[in-house]
Parts: sequence; C-alpha cells; structure tokens
Amino acid sequence: MHKILAVIPARGGSKGMPRKNIREIGGKPLLAWTIEEAKKSKYIERIILSSEDDEIINIAKEYGCDVPFVRPKELATDDATSVDSILHAINECKGYDYVVLLQPTSPLRTVEDIDGCIELVLKEKTDFSVTVTVPENSPYWMYTLENGNLKALIQQDNFATRRQDLPKAYALNGAVYVANVEALCEQKTFLTETTKAYIMPHSRSFDIDTEIDFKICEYLLSN
Repeated sequence: MHKILAVIPARGGSKGMPRKNIREIGGKPLLAWTIEEAKKSKYIERIILSSEDDEIINIAKEYGCDVPFVRPKELATDDATSVDSILHAINECKGYDYVVLLQPTSPLRTVEDIDGCIELVLKEKTDFSVTVTVPENSPYWMYTLENGNLKALIQQDNFATRRQDLPKAYALNGAVYVANVEALCEQKTFLTETTKAYIMPHSRSFDIDTEIDFKICEYLLSN
C-alpha cells in the first residue's frame, strides 16, 4: 500500500489579492474547500498545510488540516515556488511514497479529480501526473507582436479557420499535481517528458488569480 501525503501551500503574502487564501467564498474560507475535498480521498493518508502565516494556520486547523511546521519566511516570498515549499514539506514529513500538491486557489476541484489524478500515477506506474483542461482560447489562434505586427505564436502550414479543425491543446489548470517523492526530489519539477495528464472539465478548472476569477467561483459555488 502506497503512503500518500497531500500538501496545501498557502502563504499569507499574496500581493495580487491580499489574504485570498482565507477570504470567504461560498460561506467558508477559500482554503477550506480544498481541505474538505482532500479529506474525502480514499488514497491520501495525511493532509498538511505549508504556511508562514498564523491566521492561515489557525483556520486550517479549524477545518481539520494538520500543520506540523511553520514554513520558513524565505520560502514564502514572491520568488519562492510551490515546488520549493513541497520539497521542504517532504523533508519535514518523511516516509511517504507519493506527494499531492493541492493549491487552495482551485475551489471547484472535487475528490474525483484528486483521486483520479492519483489513480493515473498508480495504474500507469509512472512518477508524475497533473491536471489539465481544454482552454477556452486555442494557442493556435494566439499571436505575439514584432514591431507592432502580429506573428503567430504557433506556426501552421495550413491555417485552420474553424475551432474543430485545430489540433487539440491542453492547459495546466493548477488543481492537482501528483509525484513520486523520490522522483520529485531528483527532478525538482512535476512537469517532465513523461508526466501524465489527467483531463478535467473547464467548469471545475478555475484557478483564482484575479477578482474576476473570485467572482466567477463565488457564483458557481453558491448555485
């Protein structure tokens, strides 16, 4: 039986949306939605929070999340990555075979998404799996600018004018990241050439980064 650790990284210093991880949405703090879904998992043995913020830590504990350590300040800056915090958590909580990164900014993700991504790793006997979704706007219809002129981001031999004729594209949605602990410590990334993709519907793939994202999720969680 594999031992699986879930880590919820939630720092207090978000500049774009101050205190967003504990801001109330759908009747509870944003962080709580992730904790409650993770607790329903049939695979996750332990759920921990990684945070440097006392208020976030206290709210996580209220919702039944384990907080075995306080994240070092240097791992809670704008320059620190989620992987940095996960590697720190792995070092603090040894003895697990797999780690699951669950960002609190994905409140619409369900336990089916969490366990589905874990199952993909276990069944395929691979080291990494992440959730993706089909983006609203295809990258094949996106451009960059050179001297004010449009230049296709992805060059095509035959330009497709209908969406259904475009190659299928997928985007990371930030909801679930699963990794073999040993492989993650070696690679220091969830995104490798052999990372498996677990496809989630767009309706559950909102990642709160702006006020508009927050309002959309608030509406969906309340209806």
